Amino acid sequence: MILMRQIIRSAVIASALLVAGCAPSFYTRYDAPISAEVSRGWRLADVRVTVPDELVVSEKKSVFPKADIVWREDPEGDRKPQVAAIIRNAARVAGQGLTGGTPVVLDITLVRFHALTFEAENKLSDAGVHNIEFNAQVRDARTGEVLFGPKFIEAALPALAGDQMKAARARGETQKSQITANLVRTFRGWLGIGEDPRFQFQRLGG
Repeated sequence: MILMRQIIRSAVIASALLVAGCAPSFYTRYDAPISAEVSRGWRLADVRVTVPDELVVSEKKSVFPKADIVWREDPEGDRKPQVAAIIRNAARVAGQGLTGGTPVVLDITLVRFHALTFEAENKLSDAGVHNIEFNAQVRDARTGEVLFGPKFIEAALPALAGDQMKAARARGETQKSQITANLVRTFRGWLGIGEDPRFQFQRLGG
């Protein structure tokens, strides 16, 4: 039985590789962080996340569904507010490091939120990507003036799957907690109040 599961898993990965051709590159990155000298004068007043109507949601039970939004851990329902809440909460946590006097609003427009399906999490090993992309800008909360941006930000991270994710779940981790942690690091780095989180990796994923 164990051997059969290994054969099936290898076949799934091999098929995906044939389709993909090779493992693509993914990133957590942005052009440049906001200067700490600038952001130290800000205080986060609000986070607004927009999910455009044209973004396609997939509920397909497959390893790599083709869609802009793929999310499974929340109960079945409208995925757009669910993923918006994840990004909003991460930005709010990161924004606690802004302690200046000028209240600002962080406006975020989602481009892509493609997390691992449960089918992929169960079948893959050393493969899979949580791929989140968005545009962000900072506005003066009182005047609406744009203080920085908009800028395109990628916040992808290698997804855990197979036995690695089983062990992570046993520790109390979830896809949501892992994605949130990477988003918090990304926002802190971009806002100039944390370490630079930018990195590149190659991995089979969506």
